[in-house]
Amino acid sequence: MHDNLIQQALQYLPHQLAELVTSVKSQADCLGQKAYLVGGIIRDMLLDCPNFDLDIVVEGDAIILAQEIAKTTEAKTLASHSRFGTAKLGYKSFIIDLSTARREIYPKQGALPLVTPGTIEEDLARRDFTINSMAICLSPCHYGELLDPFDGKEDLEQRLIRILHPQSFQDDATRILRAIRYEQRLDFRLEKETSRLLKQDIPMLDTISGDRIRHELELIFREKYPEKILNSLDKLNVLQYLNPHLKAGRRLANNFNKARLLVSANQLLSLYLCLLIYPLEEKDTEQFARRFKIPAKQTRLLLDTLRIKKQITLLSDPCMKNSEIYSLLCNYTPLSIQANIIASNSERARGNLNLYLRKLRHIKPVLTGEALQKLGIPIGPEIGKTLQFLLKEKLDDKAKTRQQEERLVLSTAKPCRKEGNNFHPPVA
Repeated sequence: MHDNLIQQALQYLPHQLAELVTSVKSQADCLGQKAYLVGGIIRDMLLDCPNFDLDIVVEGDAIILAQEIAKTTEAKTLASHSRFGTAKLGYKSFIIDLSTARREIYPKQGALPLVTPGTIEEDLARRDFTINSMAICLSPCHYGELLDPFDGKEDLEQRLIRILHPQSFQDDATRILRAIRYEQRLDFRLEKETSRLLKQDIPMLDTISGDRIRHELELIFREKYPEKILNSLDKLNVLQYLNPHLKAGRRLANNFNKARLLVSANQLLSLYLCLLIYPLEEKDTEQFARRFKIPAKQTRLLLDTLRIKKQITLLSDPCMKNSEIYSLLCNYTPLSIQANIIASNSERARGNLNLYLRKLRHIKPVLTGEALQKLGIPIGPEIGKTLQFLLKEKLDDKAKTRQQEERLVLSTAKPCRKEGNNFHPPVA
């Protein structure tokens, strides 16, 4: 142990979090447990980057410690997993993760590890990169001292991403994606041997389950500039390993930048994914969705994006009526339309897509089913057909007011007849 960083840590953290660290120390002391502040928060503190996600590792029982902390603070227990000895506490504006120090054994390459309780040194040794393998002791005997068995602080100073041992990528190939994510986020470079092993072990991605790779892609999409990461993955042929038709580069970067300007943060991840798969065919996208276990709602969004792409030539027709645009697009998700507005090469098609999204999809007839009944249209399928007809006429600016809608209905309705042929609405 060396370098006492407790004062730096307490000044770095917001007041409420600094108080919580002190509370964790006190509770751990009372329970006879040793607690450590670990991982990304130390890395980012030393880099002077904001990161207020608290990770606490305990030589003892993290779940019991979490229960005691919850009793004395305003925390709510969000989750606990006895198998891994972990607990998550929620506060109004932040979350704290507590875990029992553990050692890991990988039963086979790419599998989730077998976990047993261990020491803080063993816990740090199971981590991905040296810069994430540091801890600050919160126990009285070494309070505030930095534990840095893999020289992570020196690698921070040298701006290097370095794995802890030569089998790291073979044990868990998701580290390939994380290495590039950290490299681009921090503007670091891969240490020479780490770079060699990463390139060598790319085929180990085949050992990773689809949902774990999907999770790593989601983390990439949450970065400030995910296109930089995807571009590096493309150059390393990692992107093509996920799907041979995926491409990054300048065009994708431009599209991602447009996406950030057009949609809210909670829609951005899905829109990024639509733009990434835009060069694919439907069958390739279906395979992609199955392989990476994309949820059904998101899969529909991806397929909608590609089905609209097939209609771009039709949407480029300058003579296309508003009602035809509406009919073509009304069954597609708005975000899939937005993806085509961003990615399509046709200015005319983009204009029609924008017209639908901003105006046409919001247009509705003034007359309701009840109003149509008062005009003499009987309850039944005729109501729906008449409303569709009115919508078509309204979209094409042939019925702008309620009075015009009423005249259209009355002028096209056939009179009621005794033989039971009550009303024949026009075909939309």
